[in-house]
Amino acid sequence: MATTADYLDNRVGVAKAVKFISRKIFPDHWSFMLGEIALWSFVVILISGVFMTMFFDPSMGHTTYPEDALPVSMQGVPMSHAFASTLHMSFEVKGGLLMRQIHHWGALIFIGAAVVHMFRVFFTGAFRKPRELNWLVGFSLLVLALLAGFSGYSLPDDVLSGNGLRIADGVARSIPIIGSYASFGLFGGEFPGTQIIPRLFTVHILLIPALIIGLVTVHLMLMVVHKHTQYPGVGRTDKNVVGYPAFPVYAAKMGGYFAMTFGVLALMGATMSINAVWNYGPYDPSPVSAGAQPDWYMLFMEGALRLMPGWEVVIGGYTLSLNVLIPALVIPGILFGLLAVYPFIEAAATKDTREHHVLDRPRNVPTRTAIGVAILGEFLLLVAAGSNDLLATHFHLSINDITWTLRIGFFVLPVVLFMVTKRICLGLQRRDRELALHGHETGRVVQLDNGAFMEVHKPLSDHERWLLVAHEPNRVLEIEGATDGNGVDRPGYRKDAVRQKLSRFFYEDRVEPVTPAELVAAHAHTHGEVEGDDGPVKPVRGGGIGVELEAPHEHQHEDGDGLASRSVATLARKE
Repeated sequence: MATTADYLDNRVGVAKAVKFISRKIFPDHWSFMLGEIALWSFVVILISGVFMTMFFDPSMGHTTYPEDALPVSMQGVPMSHAFASTLHMSFEVKGGLLMRQIHHWGALIFIGAAVVHMFRVFFTGAFRKPRELNWLVGFSLLVLALLAGFSGYSLPDDVLSGNGLRIADGVARSIPIIGSYASFGLFGGEFPGTQIIPRLFTVHILLIPALIIGLVTVHLMLMVVHKHTQYPGVGRTDKNVVGYPAFPVYAAKMGGYFAMTFGVLALMGATMSINAVWNYGPYDPSPVSAGAQPDWYMLFMEGALRLMPGWEVVIGGYTLSLNVLIPALVIPGILFGLLAVYPFIEAAATKDTREHHVLDRPRNVPTRTAIGVAILGEFLLLVAAGSNDLLATHFHLSINDITWTLRIGFFVLPVVLFMVTKRICLGLQRRDRELALHGHETGRVVQLDNGAFMEVHKPLSDHERWLLVAHEPNRVLEIEGATDGNGVDRPGYRKDAVRQKLSRFFYEDRVEPVTPAELVAAHAHTHGEVEGDDGPVKPVRGGGIGVELEAPHEHQHEDGDGLASRSVATLARKE
């Protein structure tokens, strides 16, 4: 090993790279493992996908399933080679069904973990400088993951996947002017043609995985170059990283976490049936099974299509299919486009050019948190709309009533969620401010020598106080006037005015954090003294101060039932 290491070091300088990476410090927080779940799920997808590639036949040529092969329900049924090879892999190849289900569950977990990881980055502000480019890389990875899922979901050529391709054909045809050409080029002729499965196979196993691997490499390299973000705490600043080195601590943790991820996915694949294509049969344009739904990550588009009224407009001889164009292209474009450019929108609202390595608490950025919750609420509403038929049958409701309720909710719910979330965040900030100044309420009230009553507060620890007061205030941008001192119109004023309006939207409603002067004043405010059980007189302070003494209990008092009580709070309440 030493000889090999010396050989590599003399030729490619591997020692410097190993030294740099092994000494890299990583903070220790459970939410950072969300990205690892996505990474290791992708590795499991690659492993299981290689196995499946050896047995899958990506051909739309016609064949008849053998009379002596399982499952019995498919014996003698005409189908494509793609569907037949899927059945053969599931029932005739040892471990084939297990690998298929591990692969499918891995894809669902991969996209789910990527979405949750991305929103963790969003809500905590981990996209700020210098990580804007890494945010775009992560966003591109999410889009590629969706494309990988859709292309793989369509390969078995069963009824469900065929209907999904039919929707894709409709979306392509809804594009103005070039729609028919786009559909013809995608399918190599009239839908469904004979080329789409081989093309999707190439895209699914070659093009998209190569792009994902490349972007994951860039994503991890940028993370190493930029340093890892960390949650606020004592001693954590934008100048340092508090955590453990990559080797040996995180190397061992990552290895164990990969084994855990693989084990969970294997357990799911062995015990939870998914995508049982033999229940649906080979693709036929005529039947559509009841309750047909795509995987969860495409269900929002299905819901948007179901909610949209059947609007069509003819302009210049061209028919604009708004009932498909808006839900399939416009709405996803707005949702994903807003996510992609959000770091630059917030940077324009703050004019902040500093580097940020300490994360935000979501409550301290109420507008950003409210926007994220509104987007998530809209997404979940569209997911529910994609299941409107199941909601109607399971809860015995009118599907028309459900559809109209969700249509109204599509416009009302984001506004309500935005307002409510922002108010909650501002309320939590006010609570934090009160807590930082006065400490924890103990529920005890003491009577001072002068006869006054005072509530006793428990002091905050250094870590608690740091979390509450360490964040910086965000204020509305101040700009120069429209004209200079000579009355001449100032260049760039309109741009600055737009930026100020944007800044006002983000930061006009805010709660100022506690200043050091306020903390000092609160700590210095002494309300009185209490005689302790052990004799010495120690101060009991109100406000944001420490309480060095428990409430006095040397005298007992009778409560309303004649029972002795040692509670000073009870005494204060009764007298």
